Amino acid sequence: MSMPRSPFAAQLIHLEQARILPYYNALVLTWHLSEGLHLMRIALDAMGTDRRPLSDIAGGVLAAKEFGDTIVLVGDKPMVEAELKNHNVDGAKVEILHAPNDIAMDEKPTDVLKLESSSSIHVALDAVKKGDVDAFVTMGNTGAVHALATLKTLRRIPGVKRPVLSALFAVNDHRMIFLDVGANTDVKPEWVQQFALMGGIYAERVLRCSRPRVALLSNGAEDIKGNLLIREAAELLRRSKMNFVGNVEPVQLMTSVADVIVMDGFVGNIVLKMFEATTHYVATLIRQEFRNDAISMLGGALARPAFKRIRRRVDTSEIGGAPLLGVNGVVIIGHGGNSAIGIKNAIQQARAAVKENVIGAIRSGIAQEKA
Repeated sequence: MSMPRSPFAAQLIHLEQARILPYYNALVLTWHLSEGLHLMRIALDAMGTDRRPLSDIAGGVLAAKEFGDTIVLVGDKPMVEAELKNHNVDGAKVEILHAPNDIAMDEKPTDVLKLESSSSIHVALDAVKKGDVDAFVTMGNTGAVHALATLKTLRRIPGVKRPVLSALFAVNDHRMIFLDVGANTDVKPEWVQQFALMGGIYAERVLRCSRPRVALLSNGAEDIKGNLLIREAAELLRRSKMNFVGNVEPVQLMTSVADVIVMDGFVGNIVLKMFEATTHYVATLIRQEFRNDAISMLGGALARPAFKRIRRRVDTSEIGGAPLLGVNGVVIIGHGGNSAIGIKNAIQQARAAVKENVIGAIRSGIAQEKA
């Protein structure tokens, strides 16, 4: 199986051929310990991607080798074991947690709640709840993860009105968090305020934004713009202790005007899908135009390095996944089309959320809000 290789993966292949990988892994472990980093146990849904379990396992092995953590692959054990044989896992801490069933991408959340608790998503979330693992990463059915985490396993953090789905975007090397992007289509102003609070905590702790700037997505930057929900939510945010910078319109989203962009789940899901569609459309247009004639083809060949750099900057696999916020545990959800590199990067998002105690910070933030 061919898959994208990071420079780190290429280095590992060289070390394997030189038969010094065990010594290298020992040095990596020593470095982690000397830096005082907590070596974690991360549950990875082995049945999450469109190419399950190939990309999932490849990404898990990459993460285990690079980060030194234990990656717990959750899925059908015979299937996972068979695929693991295609990987060199020497020195990598990889375990398997058996889950005989998986949830299809087209399964409805209401139907998922009626299923037995033997799916890879349910088993992994239970492992987080029991404390057997520090976090859960999946590229699987987003609605199923949200429903099972909220209603069956982890449950809401006390005081949280509604858990929220987020998305991370990098603009000019500045990462922003968008939320809600699909969990709650009909919301109340006070829920929007909580979305902003949770997103701000994640931005401060994981994205390293000092006093994160919070903005509301609206049809205009003026205070009088927006529907009743936006105007009432804006008033709550203005009275809060958050660094609320006002409304932003869609044209401003790609200008790093804020660190946290808040909206309801209906609008957020449309925004997310519009981004994906626009990126795909522009890429298709560029390919078509460069194939039009010989001169265009020559120009395209000369510009290929620049286009590769652009692709890396807009590639969602560079981030890998984003958090489900408001539940009692770290849950990172990524796109089903993610590559092994994307899955490894999603695991890195989980590691950062655990290391920075995002869940504890949200608990404290919600408690202070209620006080």
